[in-house]
Amino acid sequence: MSTPSTPSITSLAFLTPGNFADDDPYPGLEETLQLFEYSERLGFDGAWIRQRHLEHGVGSAAVFLAAAGQRTERIELGTAVIPIGYENPFRLAEDLALADVLSRGRLQVGFSTGMPHADLLGDLVHDGDWRGFDLSYGRIARVLDNLRGDFLGGPDTVIHSPGNVQRPRLQPHNPALAHRIWYGGGSLRSVRWAAENGLSLLSGNIVTGEGTDDFTTAQLNLLAEYRRTLSAGTAARVALGRVIVPFDSADAAGRARYRAYAAGRHERTLAPQGPKRTLFAPDVVGTAEQILEQLTADPVLAQVSELRLELPYEFHREEYEQILHDVRHLIAPELGWHPDAVAAQGAAV
Repeated sequence: MSTPSTPSITSLAFLTPGNFADDDPYPGLEETLQLFEYSERLGFDGAWIRQRHLEHGVGSAAVFLAAAGQRTERIELGTAVIPIGYENPFRLAEDLALADVLSRGRLQVGFSTGMPHADLLGDLVHDGDWRGFDLSYGRIARVLDNLRGDFLGGPDTVIHSPGNVQRPRLQPHNPALAHRIWYGGGSLRSVRWAAENGLSLLSGNIVTGEGTDDFTTAQLNLLAEYRRTLSAGTAARVALGRVIVPFDSADAAGRARYRAYAAGRHERTLAPQGPKRTLFAPDVVGTAEQILEQLTADPVLAQVSELRLELPYEFHREEYEQILHDVRHLIAPELGWHPDAVAAQGAAV
């Protein structure tokens, strides 16, 4: 099968950091929930939240998505990504399963193996010497095992609760969620592991430079390795993340802010960063016409059908809404995307 020469996007989502103020967190969290509602009205297919510890962002994606599930009806609800090193595999599986049931099966759960702020958080999260624990891929595998809901104990093991005797397993029993798990893969080793375990792949604007200093080459290598390793017939998805900031309907101050944001991050894209040789993709900022010119020439985007907008940190709600609006109306349709027929009825907001 030949690789398409131009993008053909069938699924459109966004990822937001969920910013809030230190002295009054509620308004920011409420505005993020409203952004999820707004994106559903626009016809987006997915709304994703980052999970961030010790920062002004959502520390528990499961809790946030449980709330988002009560405020939306159709849109997929994702988290990208949960750093698995801080989680108990059984308790996290319980929380995710409950949030998924409450949303009627709309969760999409992304994991990573990184541990930001480990020197500050490790001893608070874990009892004992956590440095000897498996806080990597094996811990994600344990979450998956728990989500599948195998019975605990022997065939005769039961538990007694008021009015009920049952064989014990994770509750609510919701094994379908185990088929909606993603991994945020930025290295060849990580994408191989994701493929070997049948996880869907999140590939964003940060990758590891392995054998190349070029971001596009590195990301194309990751996609090729993932697909080469994935077993035939596995129902896994690939979603590409890009920071895309159109300013067609922004005012002059907004345009200047967007340009300054991208300019402040440009230097990191010029060469590999740090001992891991991290490569960053440039932000895609400009008019819809300028952005489409860049996206249609992106050979990585041409290989995927799912696009996820990675919204900038520390922007305001009205700016996020303007970005989503312009992408939905001016950019995504030119990439082949069409909103759900029901959602399209309200897309003029």
